[in-house]
Amino acid sequence: MTLRSQTPAAEDPPVLHPPRLPHAWYTTAPEAPIDPERPIIDAHFHFSDHWAGYRLEDQLRDAAAGHRIDATIFMQVGWKYRTRGPEHLRPVGETEAVAALAEQATSRRTPTRIAAGIVGYADLCLGDAVTEVLDAHEAAARGRFRGIRCAAARHPSFRFGVLPRPPAGLYALPGFRAGLRRLSARNLVFDAWIYHTQLQEVIDLARAVPDATIVLNHVGGILGVGDYAGRRDEAFREWITPIQTLAACPNVFVKIGGYGIATFGFQTESMPAPPSSATLAELWRPSAEVVIEAFGAARCMFESNFPVDRSSGHYATVWNAFKRIAQLATEDEKDDLFHGTAARVYRIGAAA
Repeated sequence: MTLRSQTPAAEDPPVLHPPRLPHAWYTTAPEAPIDPERPIIDAHFHFSDHWAGYRLEDQLRDAAAGHRIDATIFMQVGWKYRTRGPEHLRPVGETEAVAALAEQATSRRTPTRIAAGIVGYADLCLGDAVTEVLDAHEAAARGRFRGIRCAAARHPSFRFGVLPRPPAGLYALPGFRAGLRRLSARNLVFDAWIYHTQLQEVIDLARAVPDATIVLNHVGGILGVGDYAGRRDEAFREWITPIQTLAACPNVFVKIGGYGIATFGFQTESMPAPPSSATLAELWRPSAEVVIEAFGAARCMFESNFPVDRSSGHYATVWNAFKRIAQLATEDEKDDLFHGTAARVYRIGAAA
């Protein structure tokens, strides 16, 4: 599978492609769920045509694998954009498509509220003019619109992702910050996706727009590829100080997950068999424990990041790994990590 991307310019670095998963991984029985009655809001998933595709039936199958998945939150990924009309409104097509699938699931009375929250895309560099795009998302989402994600993940030694490569210094642009203020004024969330080498950009943004609710995706993207291939310990040490500095910004929350993204460099898809939840927990625990300690459970939430994180294993196994990581947490902390933080940040109310 080849990622959709812009044609690289001559000076662009090499493209990093996602892993190809062994077919056998999809026929292997999932682990029995740990603590199956614990309520979960999956704070981050994608419908997509990438990563072997992920549609409504795929999510319903995963949600029924044994854990109690009360609700899921869709995160923008450039899917189903409009192909005509004003350029700045084309991303609203993604929200329209996701809302339609969410309503289809509701009509089927599925136990999981699919895409109970939708985070779309708008070019915040439009500044004050982004209001028109936000209005269109609100209308398209039919009560489910919760915010905007603008990825700034960029590194000079490689290109990666299904979205166009962002400009350097995106979060520092005056127009971008003006657009973020418009987003914040509407009580909408901003999701930030960067690599650990860019954490200072999020710190600066959080300080510059303190009223904005910012959610850092994927524990801040600790790199294990490109210049950091074979240098995991060094990358981890570089990441700790800025992540602790970021924790001092009370308007920032963190998603724990996304470890199956190729840029982390874990390469679990190269194992001869799908790794167990115990193996995944051992790999992921160091960074998860750091962010939980720094931010507190009330500002952290677990995310599946499916279908990207199918490279880590079955959906049920990924949630077992998170439950192993949280094993020593108090009940209140577990409630926040698996459900409460996501419910508060993305305004996901109790089911009727």
